Amino acid sequence: MFVGFTPGVAGRSEPLINPKFGKLFKIAGGGFPGKGTEFMSLTGRNIVDGLKRKGYRAIGCGAVGWFDPETETGQHLTQEFDEFYFPGNTFSLPKQIEWLTHRLDPSKPVFAFLNIGETHVPYYFEGAAWEPTDNPCVPFSETNDAETCRHRQTACLEYVDAQLAPLLLAFADSTTIVCADHGDCWGEDGLWEHGIHHEKVLEVPLLFRLGEGSLRLVK
Repeated sequence: MFVGFTPGVAGRSEPLINPKFGKLFKIAGGGFPGKGTEFMSLTGRNIVDGLKRKGYRAIGCGAVGWFDPETETGQHLTQEFDEFYFPGNTFSLPKQIEWLTHRLDPSKPVFAFLNIGETHVPYYFEGAAWEPTDNPCVPFSETNDAETCRHRQTACLEYVDAQLAPLLLAFADSTTIVCADHGDCWGEDGLWEHGIHHEKVLEVPLLFRLGEGSLRLVK
């Protein structure tokens, strides 16, 4: 995502909804010059660096382990940001939002990145009725339960939705993208979780608003 790849619908000949037809963020010189249908063309090592070159302040926080600053991968993913926060677990959304909110400066454009962990396996949010270590979606496990997965991720989505409202309001007139990097298999074809090439893993939400434009939901 940091080099401009967002989800899309391959069969739609429509910019932004189909990134092959026109990306939301296009890195200049990356593979091909673009079609002129991009929302924003950037120059730099990635979109974080590119936006900073345009005068944006880059702040971000990530809940999943990929962003752990104690790892080389985490350092690599976050090094372009002016500030980055890793809460240490996947169920600290209120802390993440508080951290981000306190760093918003209305006098300067900001690129804010938020990676949410509650909707990721094992589907847990602070205060949930189940334990954070109780995972109903484990590859090759004999005790997985698709209905439990559905119930818990739905509950996590409702929790996240309520938590995000104030932050989304703060960016009401800004370009906003809400999406996921993968879905999960819940027993389809005998498969569970993600990291595999399957239709269910490729199904993700994409919700975006460009500046003061209308909000669009792509399924």
